[in-house]
Amino acid sequence: MAVVIPMKKPDKRIGRQKPTREVILPFKKTLAHEALEFYGESGRTAYKWQKYLLDAILAINNDGLWVHTRFGFSVPRQNGKNEVIAMRELRGLKRGERILHTAHRTTTSAAAFNRLLEIMEEAGLEEGEDYKKIKAIGREQIILKDGGRIDFRTRTSTGGLGESFDLLVIDEAQEYTDDQEAALKYTIAASENPQIIMVGTPPTPYSSGTVFTKYRNNVLEGTLEDAGWAEWSVEEQSDVRDVDLWYETNPSLGLRLTERTIRSEVGDDDIDFNVQRLGLWIRYNQKSAISENEWLALKVKARPVFRGPLYVGIKYGHDGVNVAMGIAVKTLSGKIFVEVIDCQSVRNGNAWIIAFLKEADVHEIVVDGASGQNVLAAEMKDAGLKKPVLPTVKEIIVANSLWEQGIFQQSICHNDQPSLTQVVTNCEKRNIGTSGGFGYKSQVEEYDIALMDSAILAHWACHNSKPPKKQKISY
Repeated sequence: MAVVIPMKKPDKRIGRQKPTREVILPFKKTLAHEALEFYGESGRTAYKWQKYLLDAILAINNDGLWVHTRFGFSVPRQNGKNEVIAMRELRGLKRGERILHTAHRTTTSAAAFNRLLEIMEEAGLEEGEDYKKIKAIGREQIILKDGGRIDFRTRTSTGGLGESFDLLVIDEAQEYTDDQEAALKYTIAASENPQIIMVGTPPTPYSSGTVFTKYRNNVLEGTLEDAGWAEWSVEEQSDVRDVDLWYETNPSLGLRLTERTIRSEVGDDDIDFNVQRLGLWIRYNQKSAISENEWLALKVKARPVFRGPLYVGIKYGHDGVNVAMGIAVKTLSGKIFVEVIDCQSVRNGNAWIIAFLKEADVHEIVVDGASGQNVLAAEMKDAGLKKPVLPTVKEIIVANSLWEQGIFQQSICHNDQPSLTQVVTNCEKRNIGTSGGFGYKSQVEEYDIALMDSAILAHWACHNSKPPKKQKISY
């Protein structure tokens, strides 16, 4: 008689349980078991990745002090990062800590208050007998009868002044501003064992905060002491339909998130999906678009060695007055060198553009601007030139994002052309589309942003170029 061997059911796929990037200081002891025990009394169970973060957050040294006096972490939305905060706060309440939980929006602060209350009630704590609460919009409070106290506040530039706490929680940390930090960071100065926790997602073009980004950069660069960091992220803009990346950057995928849910989020804005769902950190400068110091840091000391053909960007201004042409070329060091050829009135026609394109070794030409791109495309055809790329709005948004990434990652270089430097260092962002895209506009009326836009288009084309595949011959 044949023996039927039952097939083993494949293990359920879940998201990556350890951060993609982390800076966690060495430790031998942690109080995470206390937080997990209190949390478990509610009937809830922490995920493995949440326990991993708690181990680091609640790690103590030989003196019983926190190993990380500051700890920040970034996890894409709806994965359960706020449960980690709730576990830490519950442990703090039970151990008599004074806690300040701040958020950017009143609704977020109220949600954190209600979340912690729900966990406490599920754990069997009763209002009046075990704790008392104050439910005032933007100023909620919970006080344990024999334990600690937690205040929930909506952040302002003066909130927290004159008060003293042991634990400061910065929720929605991507919106945490310098003036808010100045008002809040001293509220834990009198504590014998203070700790600051920042939690959020990577900033978008609309985010007003700068503290979270600076903190992340400093920790990753190793310039902050007693500080920790963890994140789930991709390093560069990636394919939004790559399911493997969904699992790499969403630790709760397969636990509380489903592939179907994430699939429904995929839309036309790839950048927004990369930031919100894949955890991409784009280094935005929210105060001013591009500073003089940032731009001049990219200046070459000598003419670089170029590698490959030119990529040309041509931009017709929004007002239909001028047209600008910029170029980009790869260098031997792997950077992209950018320069502008000219910016002329459209009344001068396109002959100067055609003449340059016929003489130069150009691999690709990108033309943007409804006021002139179709006319130029026709003239290029008549001149026997290759057909230009006419970018979509979505591609323009990507081009602007890549330009900013290139500046902050210093993968762009230039020779400090006065005209280009003037425009670049006197510009600000403008919204494009409805999903978080951005472009640039000039802060000075006399400076035509088309000059920089042409360089952006050329940089985009050069960045996206791929070396030709080598032909393989088999015998």
